[in-house]
Amino acid sequence: MANKDKLYQYNTQQRWKVFLFLFAALIAAASLFYTDYLVKSLSKSERTKAEVWAMSTRSIVTMPDVDDQFISFVYAVRDSLSIPAIITDEKNNIIFWRDLDPNKTNIKEHLETDTVNKQLTYDPVYFEKQLATMKRNHAPIALHLDTGEKWSVYYRDSNALRQLRIFPYLQLSLIALFLIIAYTVFNSIKKSEQNLVWVGMAKEAAHQLGTPISSLMGWLELVRTKFDAENDSILHEMERDVKRLEIVADRFSKIGSTPTLTNHVVYQVIQDFVQYFRIRTSEKITFEIMGDKSVEAKLNVQLFDWIIENLLKNAVNAIESEGKITINIVDNIAKEEIFIDISDTGNGIPKSNFDTIFQPGFTTRKRGWGLGLSLTKRMVDYHQGQIFVKESEIGKGTTFRIILKSNLRYEPTQV
Repeated sequence: MANKDKLYQYNTQQRWKVFLFLFAALIAAASLFYTDYLVKSLSKSERTKAEVWAMSTRSIVTMPDVDDQFISFVYAVRDSLSIPAIITDEKNNIIFWRDLDPNKTNIKEHLETDTVNKQLTYDPVYFEKQLATMKRNHAPIALHLDTGEKWSVYYRDSNALRQLRIFPYLQLSLIALFLIIAYTVFNSIKKSEQNLVWVGMAKEAAHQLGTPISSLMGWLELVRTKFDAENDSILHEMERDVKRLEIVADRFSKIGSTPTLTNHVVYQVIQDFVQYFRIRTSEKITFEIMGDKSVEAKLNVQLFDWIIENLLKNAVNAIESEGKITINIVDNIAKEEIFIDISDTGNGIPKSNFDTIFQPGFTTRKRGWGLGLSLTKRMVDYHQGQIFVKESEIGKGTTFRIILKSNLRYEPTQV
């Protein structure tokens, strides 16, 4: 029942993450949709301004002699509609423009007649580029003159509209960056607090185990002396189990501390533990250790035994009746790494769980807290190594791979 509660809590957390992600995506979509609506509205408004400006320009060109006051009104209307635009004739020659760079011209005569702006430069390429941009942005507005000529008015979006187009993406990027930083900080604080709680509980458990373990060792010595059973095999195995409890207590006392790593032969360390573990497992499960017997790595033997123990226990639990567990040690000389593959012939793991099985609280067993592989990954990290599911097939078995740094250094052969 407790396992179902933990699995339910884990699934609830996953659902909340999905919900929050979908909610954030909905906000982003709403922001983009509304901004797109504003952009289209402003674009339509600028199109209207461009059409009014084109009509007023046409009126000025074709207007007969009328009241000066009316002419001034038309000029005022045209000049009030600020928008970058270019007018071309039927031969695509630029004959008029507005709201472009005031220091440039595509008409050479302007250089001689312009007495106000002494910095005016002849730059027809600039106007050709602006015209090409305007042609890509919007369809032209046709002007039909009384003389039969046809002019085309091209325009581009104003700076305000162009900035509005990119504003939501900039806004969402800044919000996303802030949320990522905030999530990282708060998640780090949360993990730090959880680590402190786990470290405190582990050290307290080690402290509480100390007294009964010492008492058991004393009782074993008393039984040996009283019944003259110095070489009794049962008492010998009981003593090994009590010493194992001492090791477990010592492991818990060292949680939260930086482990001391010393040089060891990997094959020998694994073989010593498997010999202890094998006689406490069903006879229907066989063990095989193979591979390089001499490769060395820096290990904390107690923590490394714990790593192997957790993986072997998972392998045993995955085998329903009888099967085989294989440990293969390979020295990758080129990468200066050691591969330790632990394979079983158990039920297998779905690919969707390859990463989640290392998360605290995740378990598919009826009993257990789902902390074994999480602790295993952390202890592998202590050894500056990696652990992952190399391969798995439902009904056929699973292979976990541990990667450690080798003490051997590869030196290429000099040619």
